[in-house]
Amino acid sequence: MANRSKEPTSAQQIVDIDVSAEMESSFLEYAYSVIYARALPDARDGLKPVQRRILYQMDQLGLRPDKGHVKSSRVVGEVMGKLHPHSDTAIYDALVRMAQDFSLRLPLVDGHGNFGSLDDGPAAPRYTEARLAAAALAMTDSLGEDTVDFVPNYDNQYTQPAVLPAAIPNLLVNGASGIAVGMATNMAPHNLGEVIAAARHLIDHPDASLDDLMNFVPGPDLPGGGKIVGLDGIREAYATGRGSFRTRATARIENVTPRKKGIVVTELPYLVGPERVIERIKDAVDKKRVTGISAVTDLTDRHHGLRLVIEVKNAFNPEAVLEKLYRATPLEESFGMNNVALVDGRPQTLGLKELLRVYVDHRIDVVRRRSQYRLNQRQERLHLIEGLLIAIADIDEVIQVIRSSETADEARSRLMMVFDLSQPQAEYILELRLRRLTKFSRIELQGQAEELAREIAELEEILASDQRLREVVSDELARIAIEHGTPRRTVLLESAGTPRTAADPAVPLQVPDVPATIMLSTTGLLARLDAPDAGLAATENQLPLEDDAPAVSRSGARGAHDALVATVRARSHGEVGVVLSSGQVQRISVLDIPALAVTGSAPSLAGGVPAGELVSIPTGETIVGLIDVADDSAINVLATRDGKIKRFTTKDFPKNADAFDIVGLADGDRVIGTGRTYAEDDRLILVTSDAQLLHFAADAVRPQGRGAGGMAGIKLAEGAHVIALAVVSDAEIAAASVVTVAGSFEHPMADQFVKVTPLDRYPGKGRATMGVRAHRIRSGHDGLVRAWVGLDPRAVGSAGQALELPELDERRDGSGTPAAGAIAGIG
Repeated sequence: MANRSKEPTSAQQIVDIDVSAEMESSFLEYAYSVIYARALPDARDGLKPVQRRILYQMDQLGLRPDKGHVKSSRVVGEVMGKLHPHSDTAIYDALVRMAQDFSLRLPLVDGHGNFGSLDDGPAAPRYTEARLAAAALAMTDSLGEDTVDFVPNYDNQYTQPAVLPAAIPNLLVNGASGIAVGMATNMAPHNLGEVIAAARHLIDHPDASLDDLMNFVPGPDLPGGGKIVGLDGIREAYATGRGSFRTRATARIENVTPRKKGIVVTELPYLVGPERVIERIKDAVDKKRVTGISAVTDLTDRHHGLRLVIEVKNAFNPEAVLEKLYRATPLEESFGMNNVALVDGRPQTLGLKELLRVYVDHRIDVVRRRSQYRLNQRQERLHLIEGLLIAIADIDEVIQVIRSSETADEARSRLMMVFDLSQPQAEYILELRLRRLTKFSRIELQGQAEELAREIAELEEILASDQRLREVVSDELARIAIEHGTPRRTVLLESAGTPRTAADPAVPLQVPDVPATIMLSTTGLLARLDAPDAGLAATENQLPLEDDAPAVSRSGARGAHDALVATVRARSHGEVGVVLSSGQVQRISVLDIPALAVTGSAPSLAGGVPAGELVSIPTGETIVGLIDVADDSAINVLATRDGKIKRFTTKDFPKNADAFDIVGLADGDRVIGTGRTYAEDDRLILVTSDAQLLHFAADAVRPQGRGAGGMAGIKLAEGAHVIALAVVSDAEIAAASVVTVAGSFEHPMADQFVKVTPLDRYPGKGRATMGVRAHRIRSGHDGLVRAWVGLDPRAVGSAGQALELPELDERRDGSGTPAAGAIAGIG
């Protein structure tokens, strides 16, 4: 029997420790790992470590958009084996989310197969395929140019980027969510174009205020669209990093059968699925929290998108039922913003300005490092080419030196001494191929040297000037916005408007038949103002009002500014006509248009509804105006893209048709605007894409019947077309202004130049002439992309935010000044 030592071996030693100290130490290590290595995104690239590793590894595998998809399981395996030693499920979940267009505003992974839906999870990774989306290339671009630091992986066999170069402000654009230990993050997605516009403004104006930045970023832009109701919480979140807002489904009242109305839901709140909504509606009906619903049908498909049809019993008012549904179901949800992200390795709660500043500083650092790397590469290349040119100039002696040398080292040393070359130059000459000795090769090398010298000078200029460096960053962001930007999907509402519900939803809603003003905004919102004296200040396309009529704010509340492009008077129980660019008029009931709540003396347009929810707008068409279909005495006017002008009345409008044409258009022509004339000496004003302005008296155009095609309004140059129509009374000419916006036809929202000029600077001409020049087009611009004539102009961006216009320019043919922001509309 073997002897055993009475003393315990080292493997058998028992160490007494304090349990509370061990638990504290272990918990801190766990918390640190969760916070920094798993749950929170980096404020610079907006990615958690697993997301960053997925994108980097896919980039290393060459899974670009122009290559084929590969199995998701292969991507997961590569990431897990080389960079992320955690669960394959966690990696696949992160991959899936980056491919879901309902989760991210700008997906970074192009998924092929079942990547899940709002109600169902994805298929297993062995069944799905993936590759990088086009936007992901901007995230990983210039990784090989020393733009970011690389750190070892978990076993020190590979390296990985500590952060991606991120040419896209991903954290704000795609948002983030995560739960760490003692903290969490929940950030809403935003519109890429708006975020980049704000970032560029911050680059040019480092001291910009939050209100300045919110002119560009008025609120989140959710992937599924919908509405955001109430903007105070958004501003609070942008100021402090924490706040909340309500997201509301997009719903409209339709005739689901010839005898029954229903509620049709086409967009749901962020991350709310239709199955969940249907389940909650049925539960609310069963528990009597909501009454008046007879059926709920999901008609969603791939071709038409989301469509939930909620049938309402005949005895119930659909709008009252909808208000109940908003309160009792996920058709309205609250989103709490908690902008927690890692800054310099530490979690911080960031407002909008701080988020933008961290990103801008990161891009400035990336571009500086990239420029230094490229400068070094080009300097080294130029140095070698200069040596090669020296050798080619005296090649016979070079060959003699090499042939007379015993070893390569001796040849290198003698070349350096005889021709005053550096060691790299001598090495490069020794590797010279005979085909490089031709005359053409020498000319080519001289050309390369000149090009390298030019590039070196540009890079040195960038590195020597902080202002030039910022310009490069700003220009690159502008290109990203053009390449990857999309229009805003989410409508921002300052409030929900005036709820048209009765105390008891079973009681039909009663609205008195009173005068109403119907308004169309530059962002396509329709709204009405009910009041015995409802009205607006008179402008073109607007009706004259009583002196004591309350005014409507042409600029909405903070973060949701807007301006009017058309108004019309009607009765609340009447109808109005919406004019499409095809020349078709669609009747809509005034009661179907949301009523605005008057706060003080001016109601906000933010309570309106997108016109597309009330009328059917075919693809490629737009709303160009409003008409009072009940006023037979009104003489309306319209203009077409090809220069036709027409005046007409509503006398021969069909009385029972919901849609009908009011002009006979030639092939390819379309209506660009409508208005109304009150006197024969009113001035009709046309503005063309090549910056010609023509105005003439209304009596030069005789009224025509509904089917007529109009008369020649303006003579167009080849390739030009009409972009604006206005009606100004003779008495208003002295006070009216002409706003012209020049830019690119292909990218009308980029690089705009705007000018405001008094209308009386433009002489009148006869109908069917070319008019006079209204704007001098700069080199690089194609022509006018926007124009407007009237009193008190307001310019707005794509989200309806107010943009400042320049001071009056007395020169009618001036070229204008750079726009304060991308002008999407003027009213």
